[in-house]
Amino acid sequence: MNHTITRSLSFFFALLFLLLTTVAQAATDPLPSWNDGTSKSAITAFVQAVTDKSSADYVQPSERIAVFDNDGTLWSEQPAYFQLYFVIDRVKAMVAEHPEWKTQQPYQAVLEGDMKALAASGKKGLVELVMTTHAGMTTDEFAEIVKKWIQTAQHPTLHKPYTQLVFKPMLELLEYLRANDFKTFIVSGGGIEFMRPWVEGVYGIPPEQVVGSSIVSKFEMRDGKPVLVREAKLNFIDDKEGKPVGINQHIGRRPIFAFGNSDGDLQMMQYTTLGTDKKRFAGIVHHTDGKREFAYDRESHMGRLDKALVDAESNGWTVVDMKKEWKVIYP
Repeated sequence: MNHTITRSLSFFFALLFLLLTTVAQAATDPLPSWNDGTSKSAITAFVQAVTDKSSADYVQPSERIAVFDNDGTLWSEQPAYFQLYFVIDRVKAMVAEHPEWKTQQPYQAVLEGDMKALAASGKKGLVELVMTTHAGMTTDEFAEIVKKWIQTAQHPTLHKPYTQLVFKPMLELLEYLRANDFKTFIVSGGGIEFMRPWVEGVYGIPPEQVVGSSIVSKFEMRDGKPVLVREAKLNFIDDKEGKPVGINQHIGRRPIFAFGNSDGDLQMMQYTTLGTDKKRFAGIVHHTDGKREFAYDRESHMGRLDKALVDAESNGWTVVDMKKEWKVIYP
């Protein structure tokens, strides 16, 4: 065998070994889209500790409850919450039945694309828009509207379907936790019935494991069939102090693992980790990547992250630097 063939074979086997090693590492790495570092190590160390029966930190599978915020934690939330875009599209779809909206705020602002005027309407104006566009129908009818919208609508600046703007590293984390007998829940300020129609297909989280804000529904018999009708009345706001309340009402167990990205998640992380001597985990997605996604924290009008970022160090919470710690953002 001549030297040229020998060198070629040596190169081939070296390349094959490298390929097999890379595949083996990928197969054993539960979080391949995460760079090796502080956050990844903290997550895997926690999971290993609470699932090891010989560990003093072992937690029974029934108590392995993990809660996740949605907007800004599992998918993007800039330049506005995605549900707000749903509201805007609903106003445009309904205006033919309400010609008075063309000269009536906050509907006029939506129809004219005047975000400054829309913002000026404040919380009252936004609540009015939500009530108008989300009520007056059955829960099944609303679910169908949401399904059709989420399948066709695109983000106004990234020009992709919203379901393509979920974070791949967080999808891996959800799968990793479930593989270790965690039950994963969404606990979001977004509408519970806005999320339920699509989260199972996108996150692998069934609708009964979603906690969110809600409006009042009432039972009726229509044409001999039982239905739930959505009314234009607020029922529950699942944000800030409301998140621990929602967790207690819907889940009935205190989480041992929580992930958020803003001050709206502060109380959920406090409820998960503080006041106990048992091992607990809280993580914060810090949006630091203005090139691949968006960079924002303390000054943001959406997903403001200030106090939770300050408290993270003293409380031992893990802050994930998106730019440094995630190999990719979207699938």
